[in-house]
Amino acid sequence: MSVWQGEVMSGVPLNHGSPVDGSSDPRPSAAGSPGGGRASEVAAGVGPYPGPWPDDPRLDPDLLRHGDRRNVLDRFRYWTVDAIVADLDTRRHPFHVAIENWQHDFNIGTVVRNANAFGAAGVHIVGPHRWDRRGAMSTHRYLHLHHHTDIDALSAWAASAAVEMVAVDNVPDARPLESATLPRDCVMVFGQEGPGLSSAAIAAASMVCEITQYGSTRSLNAGVASGIAMYAWVAQHA
Repeated sequence: MSVWQGEVMSGVPLNHGSPVDGSSDPRPSAAGSPGGGRASEVAAGVGPYPGPWPDDPRLDPDLLRHGDRRNVLDRFRYWTVDAIVADLDTRRHPFHVAIENWQHDFNIGTVVRNANAFGAAGVHIVGPHRWDRRGAMSTHRYLHLHHHTDIDALSAWAASAAVEMVAVDNVPDARPLESATLPRDCVMVFGQEGPGLSSAAIAAASMVCEITQYGSTRSLNAGVASGIAMYAWVAQHA
Protein backbone atom coordinates (compact mmCIF):
# COMPACT_ATOMS: atom_id res chain seq x y z
CA MET A 1 0.00 0.00 0.00
CA SER A 2 1.58 3.25 -1.12
CA VAL A 3 -1.09 5.62 0.17
CA TRP A 4 -1.92 6.75 3.67
CA GLN A 5 -5.14 5.52 5.24
CA GLY A 6 -5.84 7.27 8.51
CA GLU A 7 -3.06 6.39 10.93
CA VAL A 8 -1.89 3.27 9.05
CA MET A 9 0.62 3.00 6.25
CA SER A 10 1.23 -0.35 4.59
CA GLY A 11 -0.67 -2.01 7.40
CA VAL A 12 1.69 -0.73 10.10
CA PRO A 13 0.10 1.37 12.89
CA LEU A 14 1.99 4.61 13.34
CA ASN A 15 1.11 5.38 16.94
CA HIS A 16 3.47 2.94 18.56
CA GLY A 17 6.82 3.57 20.14
CA SER A 18 9.74 1.21 20.39
CA PRO A 19 12.52 0.89 22.96
CA VAL A 20 15.97 2.13 22.07
CA ASP A 21 17.37 -1.33 22.75
CA GLY A 22 15.42 -2.71 19.77
CA SER A 23 12.87 -4.73 21.70
CA SER A 24 9.54 -4.86 19.88
CA ASP A 25 7.43 -5.81 22.88
CA PRO A 26 5.52 -2.68 24.01
CA ARG A 27 3.95 -4.37 27.05
CA PRO A 28 4.95 -2.98 30.46
CA SER A 29 7.31 -5.23 32.35
CA ALA A 30 7.46 -5.81 36.07
CA ALA A 31 9.68 -2.75 36.27
CA GLY A 32 6.85 -0.68 34.81
CA SER A 33 8.42 0.17 31.47
CA PRO A 34 8.55 -1.55 28.05
CA GLY A 35 11.15 -4.25 27.66
CA GLY A 36 12.11 -4.11 31.31
CA GLY A 37 14.16 -0.93 30.86
CA ARG A 38 13.76 2.42 32.53
CA ALA A 39 11.19 4.87 31.17
CA SER A 40 14.00 7.19 30.01
CA GLU A 41 15.25 4.42 27.71
CA VAL A 42 12.01 4.31 25.71
CA ALA A 43 12.05 6.43 22.57
CA ALA A 44 9.00 8.10 21.10
CA GLY A 45 7.93 7.63 17.53
CA VAL A 46 8.62 4.65 15.30
CA GLY A 47 11.61 2.58 14.34
CA PRO A 48 12.94 1.74 10.87
CA TYR A 49 10.18 1.10 8.35
CA PRO A 50 9.36 -2.62 8.21
CA GLY A 51 9.11 -4.25 4.83
CA PRO A 52 9.51 -2.76 1.35
CA TRP A 53 9.56 1.01 1.25
CA PRO A 54 6.40 2.69 -0.10
CA ASP A 55 6.61 4.57 -3.37
CA ASP A 56 5.83 8.01 -1.96
CA PRO A 57 7.93 11.11 -2.75
CA ARG A 58 6.98 12.67 0.60
CA LEU A 59 8.96 10.08 2.54
CA ASP A 60 12.53 10.60 3.75
CA PRO A 61 14.84 7.66 3.01
CA ASP A 62 16.95 8.35 6.11
CA LEU A 63 13.87 8.24 8.34
CA LEU A 64 12.64 5.07 6.67
CA ARG A 65 16.05 3.51 7.23
CA HIS A 66 16.71 4.67 10.80
CA GLY A 67 13.27 5.43 12.25
CA ASP A 68 11.38 8.62 12.99
CA ARG A 69 11.60 9.90 16.58
CA ARG A 70 10.38 13.42 15.87
CA ASN A 71 7.54 15.12 17.74
CA VAL A 72 5.10 15.02 14.83
CA LEU A 73 1.60 13.67 14.27
CA ASP A 74 1.44 10.03 13.28
CA ARG A 75 0.22 10.91 9.80
CA PHE A 76 3.54 12.71 9.20
CA ARG A 77 5.77 9.80 10.21
CA TYR A 78 8.71 9.35 7.81
CA TRP A 79 7.79 12.51 5.87
CA THR A 80 10.46 15.04 4.92
CA VAL A 81 10.31 18.46 6.59
CA ASP A 82 9.52 20.07 3.23
CA ALA A 83 6.60 17.69 2.68
CA ILE A 84 5.17 18.46 6.12
CA VAL A 85 5.50 22.21 5.56
CA ALA A 86 3.81 21.92 2.17
CA ASP A 87 0.91 20.01 3.70
CA LEU A 88 0.52 22.50 6.55
CA ASP A 89 0.62 25.39 4.07
CA THR A 90 -2.65 24.17 2.56
CA ARG A 91 -4.57 24.71 5.83
CA ARG A 92 -2.84 27.29 8.01
CA HIS A 93 -5.02 29.84 9.76
CA PRO A 94 -4.78 33.50 8.65
CA PHE A 95 -3.48 34.81 11.98
CA HIS A 96 0.17 35.53 12.71
CA VAL A 97 1.99 36.00 16.00
CA ALA A 98 4.82 38.38 16.79
CA ILE A 99 7.05 38.77 19.82
CA GLU A 100 9.49 41.47 20.77
CA ASN A 101 13.00 40.19 21.39
CA TRP A 102 14.88 43.09 22.92
CA GLN A 103 16.11 41.03 25.90
CA HIS A 104 16.50 37.61 24.22
CA ASP A 105 13.41 36.33 26.00
CA PHE A 106 13.52 32.58 26.67
CA ASN A 107 9.74 32.41 26.18
CA ILE A 108 10.07 32.80 22.42
CA GLY A 109 10.53 29.06 21.95
CA THR A 110 7.21 28.41 23.67
CA VAL A 111 5.47 31.04 21.54
CA VAL A 112 6.84 29.32 18.43
CA ARG A 113 5.70 25.91 19.64
CA ASN A 114 2.22 27.28 20.36
CA ALA A 115 2.08 28.85 16.90
CA ASN A 116 2.83 25.47 15.37
CA ALA A 117 0.15 23.76 17.47
CA PHE A 118 -2.55 26.28 16.57
CA GLY A 119 -1.67 26.52 12.88
CA ALA A 120 -0.45 30.11 12.69
CA ALA A 121 0.37 31.49 9.26
CA GLY A 122 3.70 32.80 10.52
CA VAL A 123 5.82 33.89 13.46
CA HIS A 124 7.51 37.29 13.55
CA ILE A 125 10.52 38.07 15.74
CA VAL A 126 10.93 41.80 16.35
CA GLY A 127 14.45 42.86 17.25
CA PRO A 128 17.66 40.78 17.19
CA HIS A 129 17.49 37.62 15.08
CA ARG A 130 19.07 35.43 17.73
CA TRP A 131 16.73 33.57 20.09
CA ASP A 132 16.86 30.35 22.10
CA ARG A 133 15.38 27.64 19.87
CA ARG A 134 15.53 24.88 22.48
CA GLY A 135 12.08 25.72 23.84
CA ALA A 136 10.59 25.38 20.35
CA MET A 137 11.42 21.65 20.31
CA SER A 138 12.21 21.88 16.56
CA THR A 139 8.68 23.08 15.75
CA HIS A 140 10.14 26.18 14.06
CA ARG A 141 11.17 23.89 11.19
CA TYR A 142 7.52 23.59 10.17
CA LEU A 143 6.68 27.30 10.41
CA HIS A 144 7.38 30.43 8.41
CA LEU A 145 9.61 32.67 10.50
CA HIS A 146 10.05 36.38 9.77
CA HIS A 147 12.40 38.92 11.35
CA HIS A 148 11.80 42.65 11.69
CA THR A 149 14.29 45.18 12.99
CA ASP A 150 11.70 47.09 15.01
CA ILE A 151 7.98 47.71 15.48
CA ASP A 152 7.89 50.16 12.58
CA ALA A 153 9.11 47.39 10.28
CA LEU A 154 6.50 44.97 11.63
CA SER A 155 3.79 47.61 11.22
CA ALA A 156 4.85 48.24 7.63
CA TRP A 157 4.67 44.51 6.90
CA ALA A 158 1.21 44.28 8.52
CA ALA A 159 -0.07 47.15 6.39
CA SER A 160 1.27 45.57 3.19
CA ALA A 161 -0.27 42.21 4.11
CA ALA A 162 -3.61 43.80 5.11
CA VAL A 163 -3.58 42.30 8.60
CA GLU A 164 -4.46 44.14 11.79
CA MET A 165 -2.03 44.39 14.68
CA VAL A 166 -3.50 43.21 17.99
CA ALA A 167 -1.40 43.96 21.06
CA VAL A 168 -1.81 41.52 23.97
CA ASP A 169 -0.82 43.01 27.32
CA ASN A 170 -2.51 43.96 30.58
CA VAL A 171 -2.29 47.72 30.22
CA PRO A 172 -4.86 50.43 31.02
CA ASP A 173 -7.88 50.54 28.69
CA ALA A 174 -7.14 47.10 27.21
CA ARG A 175 -10.20 45.03 26.24
CA PRO A 176 -10.73 41.72 28.01
CA LEU A 177 -9.66 39.02 25.57
CA GLU A 178 -12.59 36.79 26.50
CA SER A 179 -15.14 39.36 25.33
CA ALA A 180 -13.21 40.90 22.42
CA THR A 181 -13.90 40.04 18.79
CA LEU A 182 -10.52 39.32 17.26
CA PRO A 183 -9.92 40.21 13.60
CA ARG A 184 -9.72 37.18 11.35
CA ASP A 185 -6.63 38.48 9.55
CA CYS A 186 -4.35 39.72 12.27
CA VAL A 187 -0.96 39.53 13.91
CA MET A 188 -1.09 39.19 17.67
CA VAL A 189 1.89 40.91 19.28
CA PHE A 190 3.43 39.85 22.60
CA GLY A 191 6.05 41.50 24.77
CA GLN A 192 8.96 40.50 26.96
CA GLU A 193 8.95 38.82 30.33
CA GLY A 194 8.82 41.68 32.86
CA PRO A 195 8.49 44.88 30.84
CA GLY A 196 5.73 43.59 28.56
CA LEU A 197 5.04 45.26 25.23
CA SER A 198 6.89 48.40 24.25
CA SER A 199 4.97 51.64 24.00
CA ALA A 200 5.69 51.62 20.25
CA ALA A 201 3.96 48.25 19.85
CA ILE A 202 0.90 49.38 21.77
CA ALA A 203 0.69 52.59 19.78
CA ALA A 204 0.92 50.71 16.47
CA ALA A 205 -1.87 48.27 17.32
CA SER A 206 -5.46 48.76 16.19
CA MET A 207 -6.65 46.77 19.22
CA VAL A 208 -5.18 46.08 22.67
CA CYS A 209 -6.41 43.05 24.61
CA GLU A 210 -5.64 41.75 28.06
CA ILE A 211 -6.08 38.31 29.60
CA THR A 212 -8.27 38.63 32.68
CA GLN A 213 -6.61 37.12 35.76
CA TYR A 214 -8.15 36.22 39.07
CA GLY A 215 -5.18 35.53 41.31
CA SER A 216 -2.47 37.68 42.88
CA THR A 217 0.08 37.71 40.05
CA ARG A 218 0.19 40.77 37.83
CA SER A 219 1.06 39.10 34.56
CA LEU A 220 1.58 35.91 32.59
CA ASN A 221 4.71 35.19 30.60
CA ALA A 222 4.53 35.47 26.82
CA GLY A 223 4.59 31.70 26.35
CA VAL A 224 1.44 31.17 28.41
CA ALA A 225 -0.28 34.33 27.15
CA SER A 226 0.32 33.43 23.51
CA GLY A 227 -1.28 30.02 23.93
CA ILE A 228 -4.37 31.55 25.53
CA ALA A 229 -4.66 34.22 22.83
CA MET A 230 -4.24 31.77 19.96
CA TYR A 231 -6.84 29.48 21.47
CA ALA A 232 -9.20 32.47 21.73
CA TRP A 233 -8.68 33.19 18.01
CA VAL A 234 -9.28 29.54 17.08
CA ALA A 235 -12.44 29.44 19.21
CA GLN A 236 -13.82 32.40 17.27
CA HIS A 237 -12.71 31.63 13.73
CA ALA A 238 -11.72 27.99 13.20
